[in-house]
Parts: sequence; C-alpha cells; structure tokens
Amino acid sequence: QVKLVESGGGLVQPGGSLTLSCAASGFTFRSYFMRWYRQAPGKERELVATITSAGGLTSYADSVKGRFTISRDDAKSTVFLQMNSLKLEDTAVYYCQAIVGGLASWGQGTQVTVSS
Repeated sequence: QVKLVESGGGLVQPGGSLTLSCAASGFTFRSYFMRWYRQAPGKERELVATITSAGGLTSYADSVKGRFTISRDDAKSTVFLQMNSLKLEDTAVYYCQAIVGGLASWGQGTQVTVSS
C-alpha cells in the first residue's frame, strides 16, 4: 500500500531554513505528481508546492514563491521541500501527498515551528 513518511521538521528562527523530506513506497514513485501541503492551527490545509513526474515541473503557492523549492529524487523515491527565509506564518504541520489510483494518500506530517 502507499506509504509516505515525512521528516525534517523542527524549530527555526525567522529567516532560517529547513529541508523537509518525504520517503514514499508502495507505488511507482517516478510516475506520479507529488505535493506538499501545510496546515496551521485553526486553518484549513493548503497546497504549498507541486512537482510533476518525469519533467519535474514545479508550482508554488504565492505565499511561498521565491522562498521554497520542491524537488524529487526518483532513485530514492523521495520528495523534498527546501524552505528558506522562513516566516512566523510558515508555522504549520507539513504533509506530503500522492494521488494514486484516484485516492489521495498522506503522510503523518512533520511540525515546522518558526519562532524567535
């Protein structure tokens, strides 16, 4: 079955950087788009970044454009989210997602806290 495991979250000061990883298994990773979402307390889950299969085209929410970079390593079935210039409002639980066979699968999430 599809399994997604996020890691790399933590506490960081404003202006700092973190890189999140999501290790995938149970499906042909290279054939699927991958997405990062986040959910802040009291808010709805929002799409942060998407990367296509094969060509690796990317798209970003306006709130993170120019600061975050999504990438993938198909050999390791892993998708990354490099986050730079972090702001207080980036505090959230970050989730990776894959839609396989029409069903969305999610990891357990990793907490990112931006605080001084």
